[in-house]
Amino acid sequence: MPDTHRDPIVRTVPHPSDMNGNGDIFGGWVLSQMDTAGGALAGRVAKGRVATVAITAMTFVEPIKVGDWVSIYGEVTKVGRTSITIALETVVQRRHESTERRVTHGTFVFVAIDDEGQPRPVPKAESPVATA
Repeated sequence: MPDTHRDPIVRTVPHPSDMNGNGDIFGGWVLSQMDTAGGALAGRVAKGRVATVAITAMTFVEPIKVGDWVSIYGEVTKVGRTSITIALETVVQRRHESTERRVTHGTFVFVAIDDEGQPRPVPKAESPVATA
């Protein structure tokens, strides 16, 4: 269950065009939303551009349905010289339900890049990194 005292990085509602042949939301759509959320948080830490370099773990727990209220939360778990590792989880609130369900979780790795797309050092944090 998500911590209700934190804000999601991304909150959205999938549409029928995001459905697969089984009537659930495409896994690729969910990965895209998670990558967007992770990139936003990593960019904040890197104070600039980042690129996704790996998804080191990914688990699909339950399907997402059309009309679910999808929220993605993230937490920085490691900052290397040029890389930032972020744990992400997706929770949904189904239509006409008040409870939330964790539907996916994964670990994404980003690298800080310069204007030419080359790796650059991540600036040292001035204070502890916040989660979103």
